[in-house]
Amino acid sequence: MGDGKNGMDWEEPDYYGMYLEELKAIAPLDGEEEKRLLEELAAGRKEAGKRLTEGKLSQAVRLAGEYADRGLPAGDLVQEANMALLMAVEEYTGGDFDRQMEDRIRRSLEAALADQDRERRIGEEMAARVNVLKDISAAMAAELGREATVAELAERMKMPEEEIRDIMKLTLDAMRVIGE
Repeated sequence: MGDGKNGMDWEEPDYYGMYLEELKAIAPLDGEEEKRLLEELAAGRKEAGKRLTEGKLSQAVRLAGEYADRGLPAGDLVQEANMALLMAVEEYTGGDFDRQMEDRIRRSLEAALADQDRERRIGEEMAARVNVLKDISAAMAAELGREATVAELAERMKMPEEEIRDIMKLTLDAMRVIGE
């Protein structure tokens, strides 16, 4: 798919779709193989973990899919699930592996979603602070007939001067990015 000018493809590759296609080429674990691998892994033979991990990737993707449409892209969810799968394999010493793996993956996915939600809230709070600072700064400029100083803004907003400077710096940085 070119742009019509130089024949270059500007579409983003579908890494997630490519990954799902590659998963189809991995032979699933049968019950006997899984049992043997888990015994080897529990006995400390870490090389068994590679095949166990490969055989459980589809299960990790299925679990990640249960968290779709909750704010993270599918690729990020799968990456989190795969990392949790690797940790579950690494930590395995015995017992019900599927339960341990599923618990680990679900905890990891919940934590990733919580982190993303926290980042979104922080961004919203910062945007609100920028807007309040802008409004107060404009009001004080009208009152004073000049731009308010950082100290005057801090006093009016009942915030430390350093926090006012940080908000101003953030606003300037954002304006620079928009202007580029």
